[in-house]
Amino acid sequence: MEQGNDRKARRLTSAFVAAAVTLGVAGGLAALTTASSNAATTPGCTAVYSTTWDSGSGFGAQVVITNNGPAWTNWTLTYSYAGNQTLQNGWNGTWSQSGHAVTVANASYNGAVASGGSVTPAGNFTYSGTNAAPTSFAVNGITCGGTTPPPTTTPSTTPSTTPSTTPSTTPSTTPSTTPSTTPSTTPSTGGGGGGHVVNPFVGASQYLSPDYTGEVNAQVAADQSNPTLAASEAKMAGYSTAVWMDHIGAIAGDPGSVHHGLQWHLDQALSQQKAGTPITFEVVIYDLPGRDCAAIASNGEIPATAAGLTEYESQYIDPISAILANPKYAGIRIVAVVEPDSLPNAVTNQSKPACATATPFYETGVEYALNKLHAIPNVYNYVDIAHSAWLGWSSNMGPAAQEFAKVARATTAGFGSIDGFISDTANYTPTTEPFLPNSTLQVGGNPLDSAKFYQYNPYFDEYDYDQAMYTQLTGQGFSPNIGMLIDTSRNGWGGPNRPTALNSSPTTVDTYVAANKVDQRPFRGDWCNQAGAGIGARPTVLPYGSSNHIIAFVWIKPPGESDGDYVTATHPHGDPHCDPNGTNTDGNGGTYSTGSLSTGDVPAGQWFAAEFQQEVANAYPAL
Repeated sequence: MEQGNDRKARRLTSAFVAAAVTLGVAGGLAALTTASSNAATTPGCTAVYSTTWDSGSGFGAQVVITNNGPAWTNWTLTYSYAGNQTLQNGWNGTWSQSGHAVTVANASYNGAVASGGSVTPAGNFTYSGTNAAPTSFAVNGITCGGTTPPPTTTPSTTPSTTPSTTPSTTPSTTPSTTPSTTPSTTPSTGGGGGGHVVNPFVGASQYLSPDYTGEVNAQVAADQSNPTLAASEAKMAGYSTAVWMDHIGAIAGDPGSVHHGLQWHLDQALSQQKAGTPITFEVVIYDLPGRDCAAIASNGEIPATAAGLTEYESQYIDPISAILANPKYAGIRIVAVVEPDSLPNAVTNQSKPACATATPFYETGVEYALNKLHAIPNVYNYVDIAHSAWLGWSSNMGPAAQEFAKVARATTAGFGSIDGFISDTANYTPTTEPFLPNSTLQVGGNPLDSAKFYQYNPYFDEYDYDQAMYTQLTGQGFSPNIGMLIDTSRNGWGGPNRPTALNSSPTTVDTYVAANKVDQRPFRGDWCNQAGAGIGARPTVLPYGSSNHIIAFVWIKPPGESDGDYVTATHPHGDPHCDPNGTNTDGNGGTYSTGSLSTGDVPAGQWFAAEFQQEVANAYPAL
């Protein structure tokens, strides 16, 4: 059984239809894009300027421009700095600078802005001395409403050099950093004490794990012979990743491990926190009895028995909750990702004896964990909902929402014990499929979702899946204030095989999908150390604005840490799903490559250099 340093790998492991197949910095604060401001409105436009990071010699800036008049077919933003701010690069528009004056023309994909619509160009600058915000903005020659620039967000020592998300051909799914209209101190219906807010990421910096930055920095040092790669790798140390409590020993920290214990990390978070600014700390709760009943690479240490449940509660959850409840950590917003894969397995893999046995312990264990964690006012519980390629079919999605509601109702606080849900944890499913926005589009007389790659699953990406799951969950009784998170750590799928424009020439659904999907896996059920995968959108708060149910992109799986190993003549442990020479099946007679990298056989949770190098090289947007 897999024990220790296991960083979650997500999978689909049984029947596919109507069931599931089956930076180099050492500290500082993470870059998390956010904005808030007061702005006056004129009949023409409103402009809200904010800085997203500021190191003292460089900064990131964005301008949310809103069209208050007739629809635009194109737009040009102009403004000026008073100091020596100098443009380095920009996105969501074509940026240029002449002296103090900055001009941004629309990009090819965002020129059309409806009345009431917004667009958010952003860029990076250098400066010396003071960094005063500009005071006047114009769009298409019309002066926009006056603005009061907001306070600079908590500095990051490593800026993002590219947009936080992929431009989508579907306007409603194009991420932005539109300011929140919901104050960060609004009490959640999930309650839990004073200061508990609807969205813990709003107005907060994020914790940078020194364990992860150490792994990154070591790889940067090893790759100095490739300065371009090393420079991109170094940027990775500036982004927040979760701390995994994947076995009992992880709570205190394993002797000789590069991964420290929970209290050590919380103390580091306190040292990183700046006065007057909250900090978020992401921790994964992941050690249920009979954990990952449908897999080998990430199954757990505690048996699926009554004694195992007692061990889980007394030796795992109780010590974790005792540490988190320490009053000195009360100012940290602790985001708990609760038991990846557990309840989804309870929905779709009951034909597997191990899962049928484990399910009652999953349900009772998650109930216990939610009760203990929810009792701590500054802890926010986000329950795992797998991903679109697992629970996207209607025969899975509805029962899954019912299962989540069943467990929530059993807790002391009921639905209030859960602040939200997270999808794509440690998986590779894209946030959006920009060239496949309509799963019912007819090609050759058949809908796209009938393609072999999708097998009548109508949800091609996490954005659409999360919106649909939100509807299902609120229909079961969850508060409309629940927030949805997406783990975008490895779902970018950049690189030379990523399509850059719609190819409408194929005449069958299979060839059309193959030509236009950004997900380059041979099979959607492939989950282990995927060849061709890349870093996804950077951790971002309110990526689609404050009215969207998706409240943040997060990096739960630390990029570069392996999903699992496989058995060879000299390596006795492993999971066949991780074998690059192995195959996966879809439950309908189809057989596919595992899609796993052939450049290493690395146990789950350990550093996989070749995988990290590939993910950085294939990052989308590029690092």
